[in-house]
Amino acid sequence: MSEIKSELYKAAGVDIDLAQNLLQQVKHKISSTRRPEMLAPIGGFGGLFQIDLKKYKNPVLVSSIDGVGTKLMVAMMMEKYDTVGHDIVNHCVNDIAVQGAEPVFFMDYIGIGKLRSPLYEQVLGGIADACKAVNCAVLGGETAEMPGMYGDDFDLVGVITGIVDQDKLITGGNIRPGHAAVGLASNGLHTNGFSLARRILFGQCGYTVHSTPAELGGESVGEALLKPHTCYWPAIERALASGVGLDGMAHITGGGLYDNVPRILPENVNVRFDKAALPAPPVFKLLVDKGGIAPVEAYRVFNMGIGMVWFVPAEQAAAAVKIGNDTGFRAAVCGEVIPGNRQVTVN
Repeated sequence: MSEIKSELYKAAGVDIDLAQNLLQQVKHKISSTRRPEMLAPIGGFGGLFQIDLKKYKNPVLVSSIDGVGTKLMVAMMMEKYDTVGHDIVNHCVNDIAVQGAEPVFFMDYIGIGKLRSPLYEQVLGGIADACKAVNCAVLGGETAEMPGMYGDDFDLVGVITGIVDQDKLITGGNIRPGHAAVGLASNGLHTNGFSLARRILFGQCGYTVHSTPAELGGESVGEALLKPHTCYWPAIERALASGVGLDGMAHITGGGLYDNVPRILPENVNVRFDKAALPAPPVFKLLVDKGGIAPVEAYRVFNMGIGMVWFVPAEQAAAAVKIGNDTGFRAAVCGEVIPGNRQVTVN
């Protein structure tokens, strides 16, 4: 009877057997992310994770959920899907890391019109590789094949949970006038601003993902757009262990410097940024020039070359920059905190 139901379901557009077969091809990668706190194998109805109370005395769980957005459309144009797996993990890791939380487990959701290979294996493989890089367990996930809902498209969502001791939470409350803003460079758009980028590059300019405009120095449009969202956890982890005073951190995503930085500022301060401190990757100049984007809008839609901002006492700025550079990121003092009312300026 189950076989008959499976064939009827397949005829309706949902192939249960294909999903199981494709999952088997990447299960070894997912299993490689296992942490000792996991109490059950992947595949149960709920993932089990036991907090290590020897490591955390007063643990606080920090969770975040996000998606990759219309960057997925570029991945489909390129027929390359592993990088979006990195995107969803790294974006989520950064979102909780700015509060000082260690990423411990991740769960994914894929909604798709028609399950297909190699899309499925590449996405899950990218997720597993990105999680393993930061010692974050893939605790579980869900794939929903929904013909008639998504068409040929798909959506990718991730949920991450981290842990931090309550007395080590980073809130931004200690940011004071005189603090330095240390920027960690981005490698491109990360996962934000793609609706505008696609309109400019593919709509107005008529480029394809294979076009190589001179501004990109030999790189194709698709390659520039699909660069994975940078994960800053290695630098943050080292900074936290070093004792550098990370009094606040901001992950620069949708809303750019103008909207993300004020989320962590106390009421009595402003931040003044120097946009020349960390030059933006070439793709941003291409977008701004071809799209006629005003500077204020550019720094609100895109990260414009700064993917993460740390706020540290001025006397510790050099040490913070060194940590960023030593862990493989381009870092520089990119601004200063001054008296004010939670405003951001970029000059």
